[in-house]
Amino acid sequence: MGEVVALLVLAATLAAAVARPRWAPEWLVAGAGALLLVALGVISAAGARGALSDLGPTVGFLAALLLLADGSRRAGVFEAAGATMAIGARGRPRRLLAMVFLVAAATTAVLSLDATVVLLTPVVFATAARLRTSARPHVYACSHLANSASLLLPVSNLTNLLAFHQSHLSFIRFAALMTAPWLVALAVEWLALTRAFAGELARERPLAAAVRDRPRAPRYAPAVLAATLAGFALSSVVHVAAVWVAVAGALALAARQRPPARELIRAAEPAFLVFVLGLAVIVRAAGEHGLDAVVDALLPAGAGLPALLGIAAVSAVVANLVNNLPATLIVLPAATAGGAGPVLAMLVGVNVGPNLTYVGSLATLLWRRVLHAHDAPPDLAEFARLGALTVPAILLASTTALWLALRLV
Repeated sequence: MGEVVALLVLAATLAAAVARPRWAPEWLVAGAGALLLVALGVISAAGARGALSDLGPTVGFLAALLLLADGSRRAGVFEAAGATMAIGARGRPRRLLAMVFLVAAATTAVLSLDATVVLLTPVVFATAARLRTSARPHVYACSHLANSASLLLPVSNLTNLLAFHQSHLSFIRFAALMTAPWLVALAVEWLALTRAFAGELARERPLAAAVRDRPRAPRYAPAVLAATLAGFALSSVVHVAAVWVAVAGALALAARQRPPARELIRAAEPAFLVFVLGLAVIVRAAGEHGLDAVVDALLPAGAGLPALLGIAAVSAVVANLVNNLPATLIVLPAATAGGAGPVLAMLVGVNVGPNLTYVGSLATLLWRRVLHAHDAPPDLAEFARLGALTVPAILLASTTALWLALRLV
């Protein structure tokens, strides 16, 4: 009975995250669901506290990254990126797509996938309008790279943050092992998207006169971001938790910009943080009542190439069934037993796999809302077709690249 109740609460929480009804926001459903499971004895109070304690530092890290991204927005970093993309495109859609790839990959890697979806995608819409070209190839690139390009750094995705603390890798070692899988993923995305949108990308468009006016590029915010990234790389060497580096970067931007306190609170997305914490308790309860055993039975053992491919595939399937965040919480304990290799293979699955369906990633759901806000709703058939072109190929190629990196790096 405990397993049934836990799974029902998990299903209700995920349904609220996908549908987002006004009367039942996902944070409320997750928080109430976690409290209900404790009240019914499905999970003990000690077990719930343990889940919250384990995830607490990661949630704090996430809040600091959200503040960093918002501070960059206020400083004009994304506006300057839009102007740079427009000028660099030289009136050619294919060059614009290349610029979007560069900016989206960098934004995802440094500021996380949410920044790419929420902050960069509207800029890409505006840039395509200035160039009088179709926005479709470029906004689809934002969606795909928000997921695929999040393989590189521990800070690129909440799933990475969760796995980073369990992998026992340094920041630099994590990045070194994931560089080849990241580059392979970008290459496959480029080949697939340029082929899928070949007709639109082949059209020449005249350069709008306004595009030649480059806005003044911010200096302070990029310098803070560079220093923060360097701090992340050095954090393991000097034995300072990376969360404090993120907090320092966020404070450096806030101290210069002095935004109202309510804006800082809103930028940290407290509702989403409550959702994440509630979901952690719910998944812990489901795991204690049999879900962990099911995952253990499905995941291959070992760190050889066949095992890593199997782990990536299973993780991708689970992400598309229950969303990538709960998939990480479900699969991570079993993957951790095999060492760093299986943990990183799991990340390939839960980060790349969500490009196959709308429900695979919270970032993809946010991306859909951005497109609807611009009166350009995505087409389900086209989304699925692009996912079919990219996801299986990236899972195979990036996991193989990871296997090689584990032996050579």
